[in-house]
Amino acid sequence: MDGSTIIRELRQDYRKKRKLIERRLAEFRRVYDHGDEAIFRELCFCIVTAGSSARMGFRTIELLDDLLLDGTERELQERARAGHVRFWRLRPSYICRTREYLRETCGLRLRELFDSFRTAEERRDFLAKNKSIKGVGYKEASHFLRNIGFRGYAILDKHIVNSLREMDIIPPRLKPTTRSGYLAIERNVAQFSREIGIDMDHLDLLLWSRKTGEILK
Repeated sequence: MDGSTIIRELRQDYRKKRKLIERRLAEFRRVYDHGDEAIFRELCFCIVTAGSSARMGFRTIELLDDLLLDGTERELQERARAGHVRFWRLRPSYICRTREYLRETCGLRLRELFDSFRTAEERRDFLAKNKSIKGVGYKEASHFLRNIGFRGYAILDKHIVNSLREMDIIPPRLKPTTRSGYLAIERNVAQFSREIGIDMDHLDLLLWSRKTGEILK
């Protein structure tokens, strides 16, 4: 399939899905308005979703919800184990260690924290490069920030990366496994979105829906 055909199909699909995509992005923005607890819950969702699926992430967070802010590591692990959660030891440990770090550094005042960064890049680097925030690399940092309403981040999961390769937007050797690789791919996505006239945040959800059949998180 040539490039012009791919772009035509993307635009046609976008016209069908645009309102749903806009509704989903508006839902993400409302998370930020709901305050610090909602933001932390979203961070936990991204921690447990890494290496899993969005649906499994939803199920895990619902299972652990009442323990996220105050539960001990053992309590979270026991609940996760009983619920047959993947990585039931590790992910609760990540949540607890991240929570205590954020409690010590900013009192879990997360809106105040994320509003304090001067640039989008600084905000993501704080999450992805911070060894005290567990289980969050560039993909999940981007995922989390998008899910609380920040714009302009590409969420380069396997579905998106495969789509980009199929469309020859990125070469096979370029991978989002390092900061430089991630940013290089993100620049390609931003350029492609400008060329076809589809906002990058919309394009991300559009490509994901074409691979999965859904517009989720």
